[in-house]
Amino acid sequence: MSVTPVPTADLYDEHGEALGICATAFRQFGGRRLFAGPVRTVRCREDNALLRELLHTPGDGAVLVVDGGGSPRTALVGDLIAGAAERNGWAGLVINGSVRDSVALGALDLGIQALGTVPRKSGKTGAGAVDEEVTIGDLTFRPGDTLHADDDGVVLVRG
Repeated sequence: MSVTPVPTADLYDEHGEALGICATAFRQFGGRRLFAGPVRTVRCREDNALLRELLHTPGDGAVLVVDGGGSPRTALVGDLIAGAAERNGWAGLVINGSVRDSVALGALDLGIQALGTVPRKSGKTGAGAVDEEVTIGDLTFRPGDTLHADDDGVVLVRG
C-alpha cells in the first residue's frame, strides 16, 4: 500500500499530541529523505538473518522498523540488504541500531534512518521476531500503523 509522505512538522501541526513522536535521534542514510508507509517490524539484536530474509520479499511500500536494541557493535544493514529492499518495493527502514556502507546507502532510492555506522557485520543465526510490537525510545511501533519520516524525525499515525 503506497502512502504519500507528509513532512513530520506538518503532521504535528495537523494532529498535535495525538501523533506518535519518536524521541530517538536517528540519522539519515538513504537517498530518500522523506518517506512513509505502513509499519512492519523485526526484532534482531546483532543478528540480521531475519531482517535480510524479510527484505527479500515484496515490501509493497511498507517501512520496516528494526529493533536492534540500539547496539552500536554490529551493522544490521549494508548496501546489499538495502539494495534488496529497494528492488523489492520497501519505502524505508528505521533502524534502532547501526548500518554500514553509508556512502552506497545514500545512492539508493530508499529511506534509511539509523543510530549510526560501524563496519562490523552482524551474526546470522536467525534470532528474533517479525511483526510484533517493538518499542524504541518512548514510542511503541505496531504493524499496521503508518510511519512518516524526514530530517525532522519519525512519527506514527495510529492505524
